[in-house]
Amino acid sequence: MHLSESARVVFDVLAGTGTATRPQLATGAGLSKPTVSAAVAELETAGLAAHSGRASGSTGRSAAVYRLGPAAGAVLAVDLGPAETRVRGCALDGTLLAEGTGSRPEAAGTVREVLDALPAGAPLRAVVVAVGDVPTRDGEGAGERPATAKAGPVFDAMAVALPEGVPVHLENNVNCAALAELHEGAAVGRDTFGYLRIGVGIGLAVVIGGRVLRGANGAAGEVARLPYPWDDDRAPRHEGLEQRMGSRTLLRRAAEAWRDGDGPRPRTAQRLLALSAQGHATARAVVDAHAADVGRLAAAVAAVLDPGLIVLGGGTGADPQLLPGVRAELARLSWPTEVVSSVVGDTGTVAGASRLAVAHGIQTVTGAVRTKH
Repeated sequence: MHLSESARVVFDVLAGTGTATRPQLATGAGLSKPTVSAAVAELETAGLAAHSGRASGSTGRSAAVYRLGPAAGAVLAVDLGPAETRVRGCALDGTLLAEGTGSRPEAAGTVREVLDALPAGAPLRAVVVAVGDVPTRDGEGAGERPATAKAGPVFDAMAVALPEGVPVHLENNVNCAALAELHEGAAVGRDTFGYLRIGVGIGLAVVIGGRVLRGANGAAGEVARLPYPWDDDRAPRHEGLEQRMGSRTLLRRAAEAWRDGDGPRPRTAQRLLALSAQGHATARAVVDAHAADVGRLAAAVAAVLDPGLIVLGGGTGADPQLLPGVRAELARLSWPTEVVSSVVGDTGTVAGASRLAVAHGIQTVTGAVRTKH
């Protein structure tokens, strides 16, 4: 689709505001009113903008209000989580159109359900898939895919449900969650911070100047690759730090610490945290030790990045019980750094992926790259 430069700019502004009058579009686009009128007419002819009523001004005069048209289409965001798949379909102004949740093996079915629920005839402009892996270009030029076998099979199984010809963009799931924290979570108003996810695995997203740092290989923040252990007697193991700090090892340490009279051993990290919150002494001791470990990792993040703020997320990391121990260990080992718990919850990854999908969808329509997600 070929649009004039002024129509591209006006479409981008309209997508960002949802609805706007021509004077508002002129202000937002930095264009003259006659140029905006011509651009709006061009967008209406293409079905990319539509009349949406009238608004009364302070002088009593009314102005036509515009919204995105049916040809603007929709985008899809998919979070291929370790246990669940979350899918959202959104308009290019960010409006939620459909959503669904299913198990990881049911990813393709969940995607199909959400696609079927989108408005009939609305073109799908872009898909963003959040994966627990580093995205890479495949060797045959067919697009992006997970770099390792960690997320490859479930991505391939899900991809069969996507329409052919629609651009599919992969993004690390921790980076997506950080975008949600930036725009609607614990980091609102802070354009530089680290988002540290602790759960089944571990990961870090680095946000600098309001943008996610991806690195030369797209692997910035892969703290699972930090050398661990690192002393004279033991050589570092591949992803040894993740093995130590992941929830499976946390539960194994809880099992080793459990004593007669402690009751049934917790089989999930959530149950361990619940027992700790209820005052269970052994559970509390295990959680406190885990918080100290997270604090040491936070100290490593602060030493390299000095972000000023670290947001703790993930299945165990987001629990506020960890905050005192993390803060104390960080203060002991590094310099003052604010530490807070995530507030976006389990939907943070798909929310961030939705923002990226909208940006990519607008780029598909206009051919212009948005400089800030």
